[in-house]
Amino acid sequence: MTDKIDQYHQSLKSATESLGQFLNPDVEFTKQLVAGLIKNSERYGYSSCPCRLAAGIYEKDRDIVCPCVYRDPDVAEFGNCYCSLYVSKEVSEGGKKTHSIPERRPKSLRVK
Repeated sequence: MTDKIDQYHQSLKSATESLGQFLNPDVEFTKQLVAGLIKNSERYGYSSCPCRLAAGIYEKDRDIVCPCVYRDPDVAEFGNCYCSLYVSKEVSEGGKKTHSIPERRPKSLRVK
């Protein structure tokens, strides 16, 4: 599984950087999130956010498929997304730390 995580992490990092965006610089932490993405992809057939409960139905989870629709506004406002996989340039360069942020996903879409 470690090779799979490493490959996915590198692929995600390359894709993210090509768009001028950044992954969390804490590689160990980031790889734990990547492992969650892989697990959810195997479980549901799509890589839902590892920090949110998925319904297991793509139509209901579309907004939390990584990168979720909340990523960009979270990174812009707080410096990191909800799970801290994606971060701002300032966080990436060590000028700011990640922190917990409020959940943007409407309560009506959350799995209970």
